[in-house]
Amino acid sequence: MSDRITVEELSELMKKAAGVTVPPAELEQRCDTGFDALGVDSLGLLGIVGELENRHGAPMPPDAERSRTPRQFLDLVNSALPAGA
Repeated sequence: MSDRITVEELSELMKKAAGVTVPPAELEQRCDTGFDALGVDSLGLLGIVGELENRHGAPMPPDAERSRTPRQFLDLVNSALPAGA
């Protein structure tokens, strides 16, 4: 597993934790689109954060579940992950 969360992994997490299917290529193109416009609500985002915490064995930043866009979420989470996690 990479020490950075990729668009592909976020797409998979959106499907698993929020029940929203957005193919990675589309998510890449819509990275600045609000999660709400993609169909992910606050509980879905909280589920994504929880899944990441389980996978990486480390807490995610407290503001992660308040991210408005996939790009904002990835930037925040990736800046908080320790290298080699």
